Amino acid sequence: MLDESAYQALMSITKRPASVMVYGSGSWLTDHEGKRYLDFIQGWAVNCLGHSPRVVVEALSNQASRLISPSPAFYNDQALRLANQLVVHSCFQRVFFASSGAEANEGAIKLARKWGALHRNGAYQIVTMENGFHGRTLATMSASGKPHWEKLFEPKVPGFIKVPLNDLDAVVGSIGPETAAVMLEPVQGEAGVIPASREYLQALRRLTRDKGILLICDEVQTGMGRTGTLFAYQQAGIEPDIMTLGKGIGAGVPLAALLAKEEVCCFEPGDQGGTYNGNPLMAAVGCAVLEELLRPGFLERVRELGETLRYGLLQLSRKHRLGEVRGAGLLLALVLPQPKAEAIAELARERGLIVNAARPEVLRFMPALNVTIDEIAVCLGILDQILGEVFETA
Repeated sequence: MLDESAYQALMSITKRPASVMVYGSGSWLTDHEGKRYLDFIQGWAVNCLGHSPRVVVEALSNQASRLISPSPAFYNDQALRLANQLVVHSCFQRVFFASSGAEANEGAIKLARKWGALHRNGAYQIVTMENGFHGRTLATMSASGKPHWEKLFEPKVPGFIKVPLNDLDAVVGSIGPETAAVMLEPVQGEAGVIPASREYLQALRRLTRDKGILLICDEVQTGMGRTGTLFAYQQAGIEPDIMTLGKGIGAGVPLAALLAKEEVCCFEPGDQGGTYNGNPLMAAVGCAVLEELLRPGFLERVRELGETLRYGLLQLSRKHRLGEVRGAGLLLALVLPQPKAEAIAELARERGLIVNAARPEVLRFMPALNVTIDEIAVCLGILDQILGEVFETA
């Protein structure tokens, strides 16, 4: 282990084990002592192609030798290329690039409020979901529905009304003359992988159209192939007015995006920006990632791998008398009968498997989209052993 003083320079913001990660390849991480870990978190669904994928390394190397950042005052070829590809493969016409999902969501909130000011007599309120998660800026924390954030960093940004997910009547009751938009994750990741139902999303789309307000889909975690299609909204057969992307779009580098329909775009010069936003180094990576996801058969393979992992988790649930398996694609959760997720995640890490305790009673799985069948089998085997020990099942 490193000397304890080596850890003190970093501000303490989360509990971390003493292991220091120094190398990653595909689904595997290696720490400073040479121990290897099968990573089924992948930076919270960030490393969609695994650790240090060749296409990302090559994109970074090639672009770094050409142009890193001309500033947002100029167009650059990589940002234009990525924006056009996103437009071609989505229902949106305009793209703004950012450096994090929280920044993209902050932009979506600003865009909705500007639109409300122009088209709904100054409407600024946004209906969001209880237990939702939209980021860690002050506005996105205010939009989020995490209970233990309620009294943190007060006073918060006003204008967000929280309702339960999948409760259309609650949304109806929250819409008034000051409402500009409804904002939600198609699958609530931080809440423990809780999907919005297809019927709910379709009804929400009809409702927002009837009421003349916007629908915003936060696809920071669900987008870029994570749920088995390029974007999760496509599985519901709807078209949001605004969508945000992050995590997987950069496959490990700081890249995010705000996408919107043409009729919603109302930013004027000076309203929105960012020093690093749309820089060609990150945009080149985004292009490489998108090209990989769009290769023939790639997303079909994600769906197949997701079903393999889901089936394995269902078998473990039956064997050890656990709860439901929920989610889509390679964003899945296993519900436990007791709040032992953190203990299980800790035991798994000790045995070389990294999984996430999303909630005290929920384990979350977000492996690389190109994880192998054999790696899934290793994950399930380690879990099987641990679950047998923890829940004392035969």
